[in-house]
Amino acid sequence: MASKRIYLSGAEKRKKKKFDEEKWSKEKGSILKYIGAPDSKPEEYSELPEQDAPVPSHSSGSVQEAVLPPRPPHSPEPQKASSTPEQPPIYSKPLDPANWPTILSDAFRTDAVGRGPFQISSDFTFPKKEDGRSFHYHYFCRTLVNGEEMKRTWLIYSKKKKKNALYCFCCKLFSTKEQKLVTEGLTDWKNIGTLLKSHESSPAHIAHMATWKDLQLRLQTGKTIDQAERTLLEAEKRRWRDVLTRLIAIVQSLAERNLAFRGSSNTLHQQNNGNFLKEVELLAKFDPVMKQHIERVESGQFSHSSYLGNIIQNELIASISTKIMDTMVTEVKQSEYYSIILDCTPDVSHQEQMSVVIRTVKMDKKPEIKEHFMGFLVASETTGLGLSSLIIKKLTELNILLEDCRGQSYDNGANMKGRNKGVQARLLEKNPRALYVPCGAHSLNLMISDAATASIDATSYFGTVQKLYNLFSASPQRWAILKDYVTVALKTWSDTRWESRINSIEAVRYQASNVREALLKVREMSDPLTKVEAQSLAEEVGSYRFIICTVIWYDILHIVNHVSKLLQSPKMQLDVAVDLLTKAKTSLTNYRRIGFTSAQVSAKDMCEEMNVEAVLKEKRLRSTKRHFAYEAADEPIADAMKRLEMTFFNVVVDTTIQSLTDRFKTLSEVRDQFGMLLNFQKLDDQSLNNQCDKLCKTLNSGNESDIDGKELAMEVKHLPSLPSDEMTALELLTFIHKKHFEELYPNLWVALRIACTLPVTVASAERSFSKLKLIKTYLRSSMGQERLSVLAIISINHEVGKDVLYEDIIDDFASKKARKQRF
Repeated sequence: MASKRIYLSGAEKRKKKKFDEEKWSKEKGSILKYIGAPDSKPEEYSELPEQDAPVPSHSSGSVQEAVLPPRPPHSPEPQKASSTPEQPPIYSKPLDPANWPTILSDAFRTDAVGRGPFQISSDFTFPKKEDGRSFHYHYFCRTLVNGEEMKRTWLIYSKKKKKNALYCFCCKLFSTKEQKLVTEGLTDWKNIGTLLKSHESSPAHIAHMATWKDLQLRLQTGKTIDQAERTLLEAEKRRWRDVLTRLIAIVQSLAERNLAFRGSSNTLHQQNNGNFLKEVELLAKFDPVMKQHIERVESGQFSHSSYLGNIIQNELIASISTKIMDTMVTEVKQSEYYSIILDCTPDVSHQEQMSVVIRTVKMDKKPEIKEHFMGFLVASETTGLGLSSLIIKKLTELNILLEDCRGQSYDNGANMKGRNKGVQARLLEKNPRALYVPCGAHSLNLMISDAATASIDATSYFGTVQKLYNLFSASPQRWAILKDYVTVALKTWSDTRWESRINSIEAVRYQASNVREALLKVREMSDPLTKVEAQSLAEEVGSYRFIICTVIWYDILHIVNHVSKLLQSPKMQLDVAVDLLTKAKTSLTNYRRIGFTSAQVSAKDMCEEMNVEAVLKEKRLRSTKRHFAYEAADEPIADAMKRLEMTFFNVVVDTTIQSLTDRFKTLSEVRDQFGMLLNFQKLDDQSLNNQCDKLCKTLNSGNESDIDGKELAMEVKHLPSLPSDEMTALELLTFIHKKHFEELYPNLWVALRIACTLPVTVASAERSFSKLKLIKTYLRSSMGQERLSVLAIISINHEVGKDVLYEDIIDDFASKKARKQRF
């Protein structure tokens, strides 16, 4: 028999709605937050007005956001929990007393006792008041008559900027009297010792301590009056934490792969509802927890939240990023010394994005060089003043001291390396110990640019190579012809990409005959312009001059590219980089002697393979009109081969060597300041003392110094025998760490850590731009700056993200979603 539908008037509907809301408010007042959220508003929500609970919606598959935690389903299923072994209740981290509500409910007291007192970390720096006094950590313990120390577990310190006060945990929970340790907090640091002794011996405090310990014991043993209800609530809380764990895993997976979260639809089981909901639907097919959650969402059991909406996604992303940032900032502070790496690039929305990377030496099982990406910043002003102010503001937000910076590395732009108004100059004014090291890979690229523009033959050569690529890439048919003849395709070259030039001539160097055959094949096409261009390029590729230039350029770029690849490693050290550049200079000097002769031999072999004559075509010598001078004009070189050697080979190689010396002068100077750490075995006592004093002055700022020069010289002289005579700074640091010699050689220990902290290239910042292009595409060009930065942090620092615990993320998420209860 069909059920009869009952229609209600507007007044009846409002009355029923009010009754449902009052009933839900009473039920909510007797339970804890399911995911462990506190019952009070966090500080950032303290000024928000109270929000009413939304009207229940039973639309199938809809995704709604929550202001309040989800309402508990009153189904008989959770009763099964009584037959299973009892599990310990789940509590989140303790709350700062500044976040406690003014009026405490029984539910909040129970939750607070389960959480325990809020403990301040031992490395926290207590702020000073105007009189210069501050709280000290030793007040957390009480010294007995016999000398033993008893911890004051009831004493809690609020580190909120507006509070910075002491509270009594048990009295704040159970006392009804108006006293500073309960209401506004105690801040009288002058008489703090006397006040604490007086309070802990008062009868009221002793009674509240007994009440606290009794409730704590009953909670642990499960002997509370409402234990049956609490068992159901704990089971529901575990289910919600399991759901959030899976949602966090999905969010982290999508962020690490640079995938978009949302689609055009925000409803489950729709075609274009985005990657996040698709991952949820896929997981629900195999995971019973997510399957049950989806069934409850579709059945309309959640009148307040399903935790699948856009706002929740953003908050989970922010929580994951926050935990990763906290981990990295902790590593930076533990390492004490760090270096800054900056670089800028425009994004798809034409905003200048500055990538911030911090380099440290992590001291764990063994010393390890780490480079952490700290986010993107919008650089509205690209001047030295604007960029330096931006990075200082970022360090202040992260609570990282600029005084601990020991190195800075940027590209060779005038706004970055300028000696007067550049970023490095402005940071050196604030911290003279922040040594500037120009990017080695970028300097190598500029070195090749100098050599490429030093000769007319060199400039025209790369123009011909670019024409080859343009001819074949302009048409799919021509590119197909090229692929039929070659195995390594032609590539374009760029002024900014470090390895583009050697990739562009690799195909011509080893497949010149195949490229020429492909050009002759293209010449047979009907297009007249294409025929003429293909014929001209075929003649140029088959010429002896072009082949000699190809061999010479490939040999030079091969030497430079090998060094460039090694310099781009995140773990590259300053001393190793200088040694690589020294070897590269030696190789180029040797190539200057024998390179042209060996290039002719290789070019002749390539000519025989192409069946062309290995003869350098003579060019008519032009005589230029000269004004009267005391000295006679230079006689022109008649021999074409000799002229090519003088005007092309010698000019290119000499320019490369000279540019390498000039552009890496600053790098060599910084390395020489730390050189005694590596060649101390070859120095006499006087030279060792002088270099130690020089290093001490380098690491000195005003009255502060990182090392003592005289003590450093004595430590180096008394070092034990080393495993090798040639050890890098990191290897020597690892040796000292392995032998636990930090206490014996403290100055050497500090100097080696600073030397390993100094960066060599900005390659890590350059690599972050690749992620920027994957995250902020033209389809996502309207993405906000904060979302872009947090997604990039999760994606780039994915190794750090693997060590972040889901429980910590859930606790952070729960604290942000907390709302004040209504009674």
